[in-house]
This record gives sequence, C-alpha cells and structure tokens, in this order.
Amino acid sequence: MAGLLDEDRLFPVEPSVRALARALYAEVRDLPIISPHGHTDPRWFAENERFPDPAQLLVVPDHYIFRMLVSQGVRLEDLGVAPSGGAAETDGRRIWRLFASNYHVFRGTPTRSWLDHTFATLFGFDEPLGEGTADAYYDRISACLADDSYRPRALYERFGLEVLATTEGALDDLRWHRMIAESGWRGRVITTYRPDSVTDPDFDGFAANLEELGKMTGCDTGSFAGYLDAHRHRRAFFRRHGATATDHGHPTAATADLTPAEAEALYRRVRGGAASAADAELFRAQMLTEMAKMSVEDSMVMQIHAGSRRNHSASIFARFGRDKGFDIPGRIDYVAALKPMLDAVGLEPGLTVILFTLDETAYSRELAPLAGVYPCLKLGPAWWFFDSPEGMRRFRELTTETAGFYNTVGFNDDTRAFPSIPARHDVARRVDCGYLATLVRTGRVREDEAAELARDLTYGLAKRAYRL
Repeated sequence: MAGLLDEDRLFPVEPSVRALARALYAEVRDLPIISPHGHTDPRWFAENERFPDPAQLLVVPDHYIFRMLVSQGVRLEDLGVAPSGGAAETDGRRIWRLFASNYHVFRGTPTRSWLDHTFATLFGFDEPLGEGTADAYYDRISACLADDSYRPRALYERFGLEVLATTEGALDDLRWHRMIAESGWRGRVITTYRPDSVTDPDFDGFAANLEELGKMTGCDTGSFAGYLDAHRHRRAFFRRHGATATDHGHPTAATADLTPAEAEALYRRVRGGAASAADAELFRAQMLTEMAKMSVEDSMVMQIHAGSRRNHSASIFARFGRDKGFDIPGRIDYVAALKPMLDAVGLEPGLTVILFTLDETAYSRELAPLAGVYPCLKLGPAWWFFDSPEGMRRFRELTTETAGFYNTVGFNDDTRAFPSIPARHDVARRVDCGYLATLVRTGRVREDEAAELARDLTYGLAKRAYRL
C-alpha cells in the first residue's frame, strides 16, 4: 500500500480472481458517472461559487460523518450543525480540528474509504489525516478551494459526471435549476420530484403545504380530485426542468387502492387534521398507488425508498430537525405492501418502479422474487447503511440468482457530500468487478459476458432505467 490508497483495494484476495477483477475494472474505471439519485445542492452549480472552507465542504453536510462523531459524544453544535433558534460553531478550522482528532473512529467504515479517496485523488495527500496533520490538511484544501478549478462546475467536469440528479420537494420553485439552464453551462443537473411534504400527513406543516400546493398550481386542493390535479401540474413543471423520476420516502412501503369515494373521505380527514395514525398510513399508501398511476400517464420513473424509521431521537428532531443521523433501519413486508399497487398497475407497459430498502432481509426473500417477475419492478442498489463494500457484495449475492443483473439499475450514490461521488462510484465499480470475476472463475459467467456486465453495471443500466 502506497500512501492512502491501495491500488487493489476491495478486489478478491485469490490471485487469479484478483487479476481478472483488475482487468475488468480497468475497462470501466474511467467511464462517465451517471448519478441518477442524490441530494447535492443545485445552488452550487447555479451560482458556481467557491466552497467556503474544508469543513463546509466535507463535514457539515455529511450525516455519515457527524452521526459517527455524535456516537462518540461529540455535540452537533461543535460540528457546525445549528439547532433551531440556537448557535453552532462557525469557525471552519475548529470544526476541522475536531473532526481530524476523531478521524480514527472511522477506521473500517465506508466513510473512511470515501474520504481517503477524496483526500488522495482530489487534494494530493499521501499521509493520513489525524490530530497532527489537521492544520496541514486544512491549509492545503483551503488553498485548493480558492482556485477556480475547484468550483462546483469544474469539479463536476473533473469527476467525469455525465448527469447529476438532485432531489427537490413538491413545493420547490426550482429557481436554481432554472438558473443552471439559463447559464449556458453544458453540465447536466436535473431535478427529481419528491412529494413527501404533501403526501405524508405526518410531515411538518402538512395542512399549510396543501394550501401552498393549491396556490402554486391554481388547483382546488379542497377536493381529492383537485389535489391529484395539483400533483399532475407539479410533475409537469418538474419535467420541464429535466426531471425523469419521482422519489417517495415511506416507512413501510404500504400501498392501497381505494374507491374514489373512500379516497375522498380519507383525504377530507387528513386535510382537516382529524386523521388517526391508521388514516395517515392509509393515505401514504393510497398516494403511492396514485403516484404509480401518474407514472403510467407521464412515464416518470418512480423510486420508493422504504424502511427508514426517521428521526428516532425525538429530542434531536425537536432541536435540529430532519436528516441529522438519527434515522434507523426497520423491517419491511414488501410482498404484502406492494400488492394493491401491483394489482392496479403492476403490468402496465412502460411503468418503472425502483425499489430501495433498509431491510436487507427482504432482498432474497421478497424483493428479488418480485423484481424477477413483475416487468415494472427494478431493484435499486444497496442504500444508505448498506452503501458499503460488504453491503454491495451482499446485495449481489442475495439478488442475482433470482432477479439477475438486468432487473437492477446499476449504482447511485444518494449523497449530500459532492466530493464523495467519484469515490462512491469507484467503490461500486471495484466491488462489482470483483463479484463478476468470482462468477467467471467459478464457471457461472463467461469472461466476455463479465466484461459486458461490468460496463452495464457501471453505466448502461442506470442510464436506461432512469431514461437518461
């Protein structure tokens, strides 16, 4: 191992398998990156301003980093994460020193792999980050960020991105995407329609959000029919700004297919604030089916991210809000949950529904068999807690024999941390090439097939699945 990165990292140990994995990887390592789902900020690419400092670039936006530090007793405020109505550390160097002094706690984690890749390939470091090197790291990264070649658009091009999808809520005005389009820049940054704020009765400000949805669209959200029309208007607006997909967070992935009268009565209860917990779950379920029906109409790819028990700490949620590292995986019953939706539209031509889960036990038992027969279903890659070398391998091992490769959609990074995108895609390429090499050496796939598969898993499947 030289410097921070081992050239053969993540490849199988057995020499002949490693050699083949290395050869397969050489064919795909430099392919363009398709990033069809993530949470980077479109404002970066619209304004193309310099990133403020190393902490704001690499620590403050990344919940993978601060959740681990919080687990060691570090306060969110000291990492630059401000509570509602309160203050947080704003000195980037102080945040960075705290991060660096605790860098050892990331040993063995995928976060450590992504960061070391970023430090080595983007900033030229060959010695590890730690308390003794914190200032040297901070100073070099700061100097780099002052150079125009480290502005967001330049990094987009340096990373080899062909397309980058962000994710915006249904009420977003998409001003940053509009500014990108009007700038004349050739980079392709598109949006994704995420309607949770107006489909989940438990979402903060749900009633007010419905009112705003009506004002934005000119639709009467006082009725369920008018409310659905408002969604159609917003979906069309998002498509005009490049969207090819929708995204839906759901704790259980439950779906329903109510009669129009039943749906109207349910909507009146949730809109009026009289909904029970069961009503809220039923409404979320109904809206997944309604969104699938709309995808049949407008051909937008539908993503369902299920199994996250969000905001597990009530006190952290009350003080800091969403997405602060306290989201925990939970069990999912996809077979029962999806049946109403699949009965309604599961065999409709042209529909694509990409399924993600934080319940790994569902991969071989439920998700692979479902995707292995329903033409509308595809399996999203290992996600969030399982976006790791071991998680990616398990995903392939648990799904390939039943769903194959062509009912999956390649890789997406699903990140808020922009510099981690090439690192995450590199991990996926290495893991997939190692898995394919194992299949070849165990006589299950020919070498020429493995080469074709490596290219599809790296590039082709994501591009086709997301209609990019």
